[in-house]
Amino acid sequence: MRHLVLSTFALCAALLASSPAQAQAARYELDPDHTTVAFLVDHVGYAKVLGLFRSARGSYKFDEATATLSEVRIEVETASVFSNQRKRDEHLKGPDFLNSGEFPRMVFTAGGARRTGDRTFEIAGQLELLGKSLPLTLQATWNKSAESPLGGPLRKPYVMGVSARGSFKRSTYGMNYAVANGWVGDEVPLIIEFEAVRQ
Repeated sequence: MRHLVLSTFALCAALLASSPAQAQAARYELDPDHTTVAFLVDHVGYAKVLGLFRSARGSYKFDEATATLSEVRIEVETASVFSNQRKRDEHLKGPDFLNSGEFPRMVFTAGGARRTGDRTFEIAGQLELLGKSLPLTLQATWNKSAESPLGGPLRKPYVMGVSARGSFKRSTYGMNYAVANGWVGDEVPLIIEFEAVRQ
């Protein structure tokens, strides 16, 4: 009987160890030199202004064998906004828009993702902006995972590349400047491109 109990315990332990558990997920950190968080905003209906944030960081966990994503967190420094026009950038940092002095960070978090294709995912998370946290869904494509050819002679990092897109209405965060008269678009499409290094 004692032998049977020990055998059953050993079998259960082996099954738990071999299951696709979260412990198999590797942690990835975004490479700041190869991370782009950008946006497009309509200007009086003529054309869209392309802007980006020069400072962003983040991390997540990913199990490549099961394509399981978890613990996503991307932080953007709002004062790093850049649209290639100094006066406009100062306006964007001010209280009419990002209010960087009071809210220095914009943060996207997600607990997981739904796989929609071989290398595509729907990431339903939360975007924290101007003191509010509201739902934001990103459509992401897992472009490539491989050992980087650009590493040093002793260690070449394992890199994962991702493209993601989403959008939100800035008015839902209380960013109402020039929405009513249509001079500045309410809908803000997001463009996110990054390489992340496995830790």
